[in-house]
Amino acid sequence: MGTINPDTIKFKPLYDEVQIRKRVVEIGAQMTKDLNGELVVVVAVLKGAFIFAADLIREIKAPVVVDFIGCASYIGTKSTGTVRITHDLSTDIAGKNVILIEDIIDTGRTLDYLLRILGERRPKSLRLCTLLNKPEAREVQVKVDYQGFSIANEFVIGYGLDLDQRYRELPFIAQVQTT
Repeated sequence: MGTINPDTIKFKPLYDEVQIRKRVVEIGAQMTKDLNGELVVVVAVLKGAFIFAADLIREIKAPVVVDFIGCASYIGTKSTGTVRITHDLSTDIAGKNVILIEDIIDTGRTLDYLLRILGERRPKSLRLCTLLNKPEAREVQVKVDYQGFSIANEFVIGYGLDLDQRYRELPFIAQVQTT
């Protein structure tokens, strides 16, 4: 894809506010059913998943504890192939139901890494929820329990997703145009 100047990008909306809201409500209802009233620790992956997680936890009709984990694997629009933790949990998840919330799954490397390290902390259950899934970009397979939308292998911004820390505030999801 090359380097994209965040000051001069062009983009094409993919999902508007209404479509996103409808899907968030549906996912929250499914999580509520699956949790059956049990407490859940929602772990949002920083920074991209914070908006999605905030909207989603308001739709979960069960006791919720919120925590965050931060990791980095991107520079601009390219994955470095290496995942590093930038912020760790403050909650002990041993014996608890955990739902890991991510903004987007590309190669699967980041989620594979996070699921492994969280699994080592012995949660009662560990599920994965992603707003966006790019199956054709997958290099490492991960089990996705809840998914907002499946998209092609394209770079997207908005609703928490960024380009060099910009455009997270957009209320919709858009594809970055490269031409």
